[in-house]
Amino acid sequence: MTKSMTILVTGGAGFIGSHLCERLLDQGHEVLCLDNFFTGSKENIEHLLDNKKFELIRHDVVNPIFLEVDRIYNLACPASPIHYQYNPVKTTKVSVMGAINMLGLAKRVKARILQASTSEIYGDPQIHPQPEAYWGNVNPIGPRSCYDEGKRVAETLFFDYYRQNKVDIKVVRIFNTYGPRMHLNDGRVVSNFIIQALKNEDVTVYGNGSQTRSFCYVDDIVDGIIRMMEYEVNPIEPEDPYNHTEPSLSGFPGPVNLGNDQEITILNLAKKIIGLTDSKSKIVFKPLPCNDPIRRKPDITLAKGKLNWEPRVDLESGLLRTIDYFRERLI
Repeated sequence: MTKSMTILVTGGAGFIGSHLCERLLDQGHEVLCLDNFFTGSKENIEHLLDNKKFELIRHDVVNPIFLEVDRIYNLACPASPIHYQYNPVKTTKVSVMGAINMLGLAKRVKARILQASTSEIYGDPQIHPQPEAYWGNVNPIGPRSCYDEGKRVAETLFFDYYRQNKVDIKVVRIFNTYGPRMHLNDGRVVSNFIIQALKNEDVTVYGNGSQTRSFCYVDDIVDGIIRMMEYEVNPIEPEDPYNHTEPSLSGFPGPVNLGNDQEITILNLAKKIIGLTDSKSKIVFKPLPCNDPIRRKPDITLAKGKLNWEPRVDLESGLLRTIDYFRERLI
C-alpha cells in the first residue's frame, strides 16, 4: 500500500468521481470531495459521509480555493451532451478556469495533479482507432464545442504549466464510461437505452445505428486513473514518448487513453440491452445529432505498456450490474 495522502477530487460527487473517492478511501487516504452539485449528487457519496477520512466541500472550481493537499484529481465538468449544452458558456468556464485554479493550487502546494480529459479531444476522428498522437478533427464553433474545445484548452494549460512552472501533471483521456451512479437523465446512450428498456418504452437510436462506441466499465476506468496518477518513471525506458521539452517530475505526463478497445455499433448495443432486460421495447430511429462522432475506439497500446492497464470487465457483465442499479432506482 502507498503512504497515506490528502487527496482532492474535484467533481467528486459525480459518476466517476464518487467511485474514485470510494477507491481512494479504501486505500487509506484522506479524501476532500469538492463539488457544486450541478450534475453531481449527494446520493452518490452519502455512504461515505460517516468516514472520518472523507470531507465534502461545496464549491465551484470556477472560483479559486486554498487547501493543503498532496494529490489533485481534476474531474469537475459536466460530461453528457444534455448537461454541457445546457449552459455552454459555463461549461467552457469550468474546463478553462477550473484548470487554471487547480493548476495554481498544485503549483502553490507542490501537489501532483491529474486532468480527466476526454475522447472528445479527437472530435469526429479521421484516424481509427485513435492514438494519443492524433490531433483530432473538432468543430470549434458547433454545439458540442464548449466541451470539446474546453477540454482541449485545459490540456494546453496543463502542459504549459508543466513546461513553464514545472508542475507535476498527469493527463488521461477517458472514453465512453458506464456503470452504477450514472445520472438517470444524462442523455448518454447506455443510461438512455437501459431506462427505456426497463420501462418497455421505444428505444431511441439516432441515425441508422451503424455508428460505433467502445464502452468501459467505471471500475476499470478508476483503476486506470489511479495507476496513471501514481505512475513513476521506469529508468530503463524512454521518459517521454511525445518528445515534450522536459520530462515531468514523475517521468510521464501523458496524455494516455483510458477506455475499452472492444467496439460495438449503437444498434447492436440497443439490441443487447433489450435482451438483457427482457424488455418488450421496440427500436425507433431519429436523426443523428450535429457533430456526433461516427466511430470512436481508443488505441490503448500506451496504457497497456506504461500502466500495465487494460479493461477487465466485459460489456455484458458491466451492463448487468448497471441494469440492476437502474432497476432499483426506478422502483
